[in-house]
Amino acid sequence: MNTPTRTPSPTPRPHGAAAPSAPTPASAERRRPPRGGALWRTLLQGHRPLAWFALAMAVLALWCAAGALLDGRVVEGEPTWAKPFKFAVSFGLYAGTVAAMLAHVGRFRRTLWWLGTALVALFLVPEIAVITVQAARGVPSHFNVSGALDGTLYGIMGGAAYAGWLLTLALGVLLVLQRRADTAMTWAIGLGVLVSLAGMSTGYLMTAPTPEQIQAMESGAEVAMVGSHGVGGTGAGSMPVTGWETRQGDLRVAHFVGIHALQVLPLVAAGLLAAADRFPRLRLAGVRARLVVVAGLGYAGLGGLLLWQALRGQAPLAPDAATLLAAGALAAAVAAGVAAVLASPPRAAARS
Repeated sequence: MNTPTRTPSPTPRPHGAAAPSAPTPASAERRRPPRGGALWRTLLQGHRPLAWFALAMAVLALWCAAGALLDGRVVEGEPTWAKPFKFAVSFGLYAGTVAAMLAHVGRFRRTLWWLGTALVALFLVPEIAVITVQAARGVPSHFNVSGALDGTLYGIMGGAAYAGWLLTLALGVLLVLQRRADTAMTWAIGLGVLVSLAGMSTGYLMTAPTPEQIQAMESGAEVAMVGSHGVGGTGAGSMPVTGWETRQGDLRVAHFVGIHALQVLPLVAAGLLAAADRFPRLRLAGVRARLVVVAGLGYAGLGGLLLWQALRGQAPLAPDAATLLAAGALAAAVAAGVAAVLASPPRAAARS
């Protein structure tokens, strides 16, 4: 005779106790970071032209790296393929970041799609095309007005840079207006766009003629280059890979740091969210948002400090006492801001 099986009854809960909650999608996602295939699908979902452009930049970077090893030509003291390599990496990160952001929008999707497409067509493609063509010719791309073709190509780059600034501004405004559960990411995108636009703007300082170039033009001589990234010296020294100056101020450092705020600050917000499982204080959205604001202000301060250093003719790795004092004050202010946020009493903030 079969004995009936008794199903064990669930453990009784005390009256009024809440049922154990299942893991939320957000916490599950924090435990399972997206793999390469998932990331690529996210980029395609956000904006196909930007995603394919980012992939093309990865291929171009590999091509330029091989070219730097196999092509012995040198332009302005570095391998001729070094500049397109650096710009391919930078533009690839920029395009991939914007595509990833567009994958999580709910409002203005059609407008954002057209803005992203214009970004590829009017900014990214013309810029990298000119830089690559000039590298293949073995001549400088920036500031080069030595011939009709060179001047025309440099003018195209200038127009593309203006378009990129305006399109980034428009994209940033519409991205900030999205409804997000995580206020820290909203702050990160807004501050990232603002600091990135400020970083882009420093590029215009490089287009002004140097005193030597002005003197040559006033004397009636033809000049091959108009503008410079160096300040207060003759150059003749550069760092490996980056090519930044070692004997004079270099505006490219602040330009680089500022532009990539668009990647750094959202990564800070994502890192704080990922750490929320281990650090209960970070589960409060308001705490994460305030930490992102501190990080954004500190990052903007770093860009300003690097610009101030360059305009005074100091090489990036040769700061004077005033620069070091300002850097120490900035670091202390950021540390104090972080400590104040973490030490503040909990507010009635929404949890992630």
